Amino acid sequence: MSRFVSSDLFYRIPALLIALTFHEFAHAAAANKLGDPTAKQQGRLTLNPLKHIDPLGLLALWLVGFGWAKPVPVNPLYFHGDRRR
Repeated sequence: MSRFVSSDLFYRIPALLIALTFHEFAHAAAANKLGDPTAKQQGRLTLNPLKHIDPLGLLALWLVGFGWAKPVPVNPLYFHGDRRR
């Protein structure tokens, strides 16, 4: 059983890091494209996992099956007009 757990962690931890990083990067990229420079100014428009991972959220995800990353700051005051054009 412990062999299964260690090999499972070998694949799970990197997968979780990649998934959380891409998820938060997508938030930052979308906000930036819509005109909000806040995430870019705070260095969050990057694929560096250290900028996005919340250690407690990652630990919770691993231990109990749900967790979180650092939320990307968004200021809706920067969103102007209709961007569907």
